Amino acid sequence: MKISLIFLFVIFSASLTFGQRPIPEQSGVAKHFILGMIDEIQSNELNEKRVLNIYLPEGYNQKDTIRYPVIYLLDGSADEDFIHIVGLVQFNSFEWVNQVPKSIVVGIATVDRRTDFTFPTTVTEDKSANPTSGHSNRFISFIEKELQPYIQEKYKTSSSKTIIGQSLGGLLATEILFKKPELFNKYIIVSPSLWWDNGSLLNQPLTRFEHKDIYIGVGKEGLAPTKIPRVMEVDANVLADKIKNLKNRNVNVYFDYLPLENHATIMHQAVFNSFRLFYP
Repeated sequence: MKISLIFLFVIFSASLTFGQRPIPEQSGVAKHFILGMIDEIQSNELNEKRVLNIYLPEGYNQKDTIRYPVIYLLDGSADEDFIHIVGLVQFNSFEWVNQVPKSIVVGIATVDRRTDFTFPTTVTEDKSANPTSGHSNRFISFIEKELQPYIQEKYKTSSSKTIIGQSLGGLLATEILFKKPELFNKYIIVSPSLWWDNGSLLNQPLTRFEHKDIYIGVGKEGLAPTKIPRVMEVDANVLADKIKNLKNRNVNVYFDYLPLENHATIMHQAVFNSFRLFYP
């Protein structure tokens, strides 16, 4: 048995030796693979410090004149969506792919998404299940008055601003589109929880706006967690139709139904699809 294990170890070591480039002897100590950096901002609107995960594109240089679009990612913690969304942005901006312009990604680390991403609800069950909910107005003010000015001052940004939100994050992105559409040029809204407060957001008037790209993606998700039955796919479709009914030539609305994805798996594929649609 010992002889077999030694033989396998020798074979495996040989495959590593011949299958990889030799590592220079002086390199000895392994180095960290750095994907981005961690920044922080003190928020008066939220009365707390917030962590930002920042990805800067290859070639970014604070001293040159190039400015970059910014993608703001909700649920942007390292153990949420930051790493895989940055991977999509990096891949799609490779020179041999050239689908998406090189961009800065700002991942907003989550503290309490029910507090930040929901507006007050009149539904008793929602209040009981989510006692900290209902403060999206503060989070939107944080984005408008503190976060965006901070990013624009500290990093080399262009005027292009995209927001990505899924589930309750999609609800927040939709609320911003309804109430503060000027905050972003591009909206990537994935599986939005429009069932919140019995779908009241869908009943609100939509302000006319100019020059927007709006992607709404939804998977095979079925009934929402509400007392009154609601289907998430239907709500997402209603949202898309409501925007299309503005009949504005300068507003591009893309509705994307992904029947092979569900609420847990949709995010990556939906964002990938949105890049293809936004940058044909």
